[in-house]
Amino acid sequence: MEKDIIKKVLNLSDLEKLNPVQEKAVKAGLFEDKNLVVAAPTASGKTMVAEMVALKTIKQGKKVVYIVPLRALASEKYEEFKRKYAPLGIKVAISIGDLDRSDPWLSDYDFVIATSEKLDSLLRHGIPWINQIGLVVADEIHLLDSPDRGPTLEIVLTRLSQVANPTILALSATISNHEELAEWLRANHMKSEWRPVKLYSGICFDGKLNFIPNKTMKIDKKQSPLFELVHRTLSRKKQALVFINTRKGAESAAESVGKEIKTKLKPGELEALSELSDKILHILEYPTRQCERLSRCIKMGTAFHHAGLTNKQRSLIEDSFKSGLIKTICATPTLAAGINLPAYRVIIRDLKRFSSFRGMDYIPVLEIQQMCGRAGRPQFDKEGEAILLPKNRAEAEYAWENYINGKPEKIYSKLGVEPVLRTHVLALIASEVTRTKKELFDFFSKTFYAYQYRDMPRLNAILENVLNQLEGFKFISTADSEKMDTEFRTAASLIQKKDSVLKPTRIGKRVSELYIDPLTANYLIKNLDMARERGITDFGLLHTISSTIEMKPLLSLRKSDFETINDIVAREEECLLEKPPNPWDLNYDEYLKSLKTAHMFRQWTEESGEDKLLEDFGITPGELRARLETADWLLYSAQELGLLLGHMNILKDIRKTRIRVKYGVKEELLPLIRLKGVGRVRARTLFNSGIQTMARLRKIPLQSLERIIGPKTARDIKDQLGELKAQSKSEHSRIVKGEAYEIAKNQK
Repeated sequence: MEKDIIKKVLNLSDLEKLNPVQEKAVKAGLFEDKNLVVAAPTASGKTMVAEMVALKTIKQGKKVVYIVPLRALASEKYEEFKRKYAPLGIKVAISIGDLDRSDPWLSDYDFVIATSEKLDSLLRHGIPWINQIGLVVADEIHLLDSPDRGPTLEIVLTRLSQVANPTILALSATISNHEELAEWLRANHMKSEWRPVKLYSGICFDGKLNFIPNKTMKIDKKQSPLFELVHRTLSRKKQALVFINTRKGAESAAESVGKEIKTKLKPGELEALSELSDKILHILEYPTRQCERLSRCIKMGTAFHHAGLTNKQRSLIEDSFKSGLIKTICATPTLAAGINLPAYRVIIRDLKRFSSFRGMDYIPVLEIQQMCGRAGRPQFDKEGEAILLPKNRAEAEYAWENYINGKPEKIYSKLGVEPVLRTHVLALIASEVTRTKKELFDFFSKTFYAYQYRDMPRLNAILENVLNQLEGFKFISTADSEKMDTEFRTAASLIQKKDSVLKPTRIGKRVSELYIDPLTANYLIKNLDMARERGITDFGLLHTISSTIEMKPLLSLRKSDFETINDIVAREEECLLEKPPNPWDLNYDEYLKSLKTAHMFRQWTEESGEDKLLEDFGITPGELRARLETADWLLYSAQELGLLLGHMNILKDIRKTRIRVKYGVKEELLPLIRLKGVGRVRARTLFNSGIQTMARLRKIPLQSLERIIGPKTARDIKDQLGELKAQSKSEHSRIVKGEAYEIAKNQK
């Protein structure tokens, strides 16, 4: 069966034989139902290793779960796997959305792709198909080292190992301690430095470009090294990725590089870029300065890429780069950990970045290597070049020693801190995975953190603090097992004498399902209790969600903001659920930032456009979308908690505010905005045209509506209102009668 599977995967991938990494993985026990850690460079064929063992697992009647760190990467893998394996009858699904859904439809699918956060959420909701999972693929497992994503991935893998015991295939970049990772997972392991495209890694400094393997080039000292390298890339009809550590730097570099690129473009390319530029410019209802800047860059054959762009803008840029239309992308380092977007030449301009703890500091070796790994396209190139641009001799020496000749750092668990543990401890208790304190301690003794640091007394002390905090919030209850009633002790047969029983409260279980920090949930509950007595306003609610952990980092303060914020405090103080602290308090600045963030949300609900918000608050469209998504989730959570607490008198206000935040409209547009295809602009157009209610919308003739908002949208609205269907039935009846008449006439 193994040979048949290998042959099938090779055929589907248009390949004749396995590459060295894949061969080594097979020899390391890929098909032996053992856990396996594969450490190899970017683009070395690790995904195909996963495909082979996934196909075997599915043929055995088991499910495969493929964990990725990013939504964009999940979408890319979904499209790839669906294209290749759906024709074989394998059902491929993607689950990356709503964190308060159990997605029961997934039980019918063989191959599920999900982010670690979504899979964690599914586990919290008690998915019934957990014991059907035969294989878990943890892609980019070196991100266990990430403070943001690492703890969730670690908990998910630990939980699945204990509850479902599937085979785990961990795919990693080349890290220094992959053996330690394998020991934790009780896995075989293999490491390879092979990649399909030969990589030359080098440093450009003082007019010289030196590579390993040995290769040298001279650079004109009179020219900017960046411009010179981009120029040489284009002269070879190749593409370049330029990594820069800040958004502003990426935008500025894209503009400067674009001026060099434009002169090398053909007429047909200029025409296609002009069309793409116009599409990018008008993705938003009102283009921002950033949109205009990006549009100008694209006309010149370049683009910048960072989290400040909208998803549609990023997708268009990525697709156009893959097709060869865009010649150079200037991106922040986040692109290196995202979708597969290789280029012949990777140029890393900045070797340092700002850290709130250390100031300007060198970027970790592993991250630099991830960027370098984007160099060389397997389908087009036999080699690729990754070039670092140090700013002085000291940087050049450091880069050569650490980035070119050095090894990547070890990865370390980021699990053992209270803020991280709060949500995961509550989830384990709420899901009844750990029903006693001993079971909780035993669970965490099997984490990567416990294996790596081997300091359970310290970890248990932190867990004790977390349990006390959760009990103080009334999200769990604890009691000595000897004092529990007989029925409960019988049901919990694993409970040992004198062990503490851990039970979730009703609201604690809901907090876990809502996937918010218990500290945030407690804060929301306190504010909802106050609102029940005093009432609540839109701004009071917006300020409440702006004061949560999930909303950080908050909008930064500028000197010009203080007068505006003082006016807000004077005007809104009565409706604020959290009163202003004294100006000399340590948290005063954070309070002011929360007011500014709430003010930004209010301006959005007052129908300010993205261009205006960028001008007034410095918030880019991409960042705005991310914050609106967070705000929507927090308002939904507040609504669910309010319902559970019985605060019926304020639920209507919360729902109304949530809809206004979601669509960015004033209250008067709420009746119209619910219609599909009617955004804030069309709703305002209808309202200003005198169509202010659904009843008025039903009365207006289709032809009149078409003149106001266009034929397609007008017909869509009438169809939603059921008028076109009724009209269609009437027309069908007339046609049938007419055909019957014609038949009768012909028979005569």
